Amino acid sequence: MKKGIPPHNCQEQSTKACVLRVPIFNHLEPHQLDEIMSATRSVGYTKGELINRAGDPSDMLSIVNAGKVKIYRLSESGKEQLVRILAPGDFSGELALFRESVHESYSVAMEDTQICTITRPDLQAFLLKYPTIALKILAEFSRRLEASEKQTTLVSTEKVEKRLALYLIECLEQEGAATELTLPMSKKNLASYLGTTPETISRKLVEFENAGFIRQKARRRIEILNLDGLRAGITIRL
Repeated sequence: MKKGIPPHNCQEQSTKACVLRVPIFNHLEPHQLDEIMSATRSVGYTKGELINRAGDPSDMLSIVNAGKVKIYRLSESGKEQLVRILAPGDFSGELALFRESVHESYSVAMEDTQICTITRPDLQAFLLKYPTIALKILAEFSRRLEASEKQTTLVSTEKVEKRLALYLIECLEQEGAATELTLPMSKKNLASYLGTTPETISRKLVEFENAGFIRQKARRRIEILNLDGLRAGITIRL
């Protein structure tokens, strides 16, 4: 497995871009950002490379600078459950800031990925020096808890078509697009996230298409033909 650290000047530019991407840091003054950059290390992972396993020590904050990272758990039967996908600017390992812990999930690079890391002692020092970072982290905790509760409720109480339709609408809103979106994950990962099977996802997308709600395109692009119909359709059996 190949990991690499860019040459010094490229690494410095990459680290700066990484730090600036993150909402918990991008409000700081330039000299404060320079301090954080000096404590940050950049590591590269190739597509499919395992970044950490469940049970590995969790002792640093990891920030995605480029690429995507899949966070997932395995059930006792070995079934994969997608937790979330990290895109540039997202981070993980924040619980390590407050106590010694281990990773509860697996993470793998979905494509060639660059990650910036900051160790627990360094980040704890920054939290004491710049308390606004702690407030930003608490805000992110709150956002993730709300998203987790919403996802748990959907999977346990709603039919698959409603879960899928709501997900498509959410992707459309996140992209800020009027009619077209790109699925950020494969059907296999989406099925894991929505608590169903890839075959069911494919079947429901075809049903949405036959109902005139969407049109599937290449490269996971989906055009929303009838947003009101999609919203209404999730309340009825297609």
